[in-house]
Amino acid sequence: MRRHELTDREWKIIEPHTLGRPGTSGGTGRDNRLFVNAVLYRVRTGIPWCDLPERFGAWNTVARRFRRWALAGAWEKLCQAVQEPDYAWVLVDSTTVKAHKAAAGQKKLGSGRVFRPQPGRPLHQAARRCRGVR
Repeated sequence: MRRHELTDREWKIIEPHTLGRPGTSGGTGRDNRLFVNAVLYRVRTGIPWCDLPERFGAWNTVARRFRRWALAGAWEKLCQAVQEPDYAWVLVDSTTVKAHKAAAGQKKLGSGRVFRPQPGRPLHQAARRCRGVR
């Protein structure tokens, strides 16, 4: 296995969501794993299509197939299918978020009046009115 290629475990997750599998309607791809590896190689290295290594086949064929998959929405479906939400990043409680000391109350503007914008009035006009500026 090479540096920018999928492991067997990763390929087992991705394979059911690829286009052109044997046993599905439509044309079948010659080697979907090689194609996905070629796309990943290009994305990870940032090279142009024409600089793909020869082991991936003709660069123009890979680029055209990539375009067909993009137009069919295959990449979006594949990404959505293999995403696993990481709930550890979503969890928020008082131990991870500290409030700033100024968060205790709302700052009063000007003569002690609290800033309350009126509906239908632009925000900058409401702020000027609150400070006593007309």
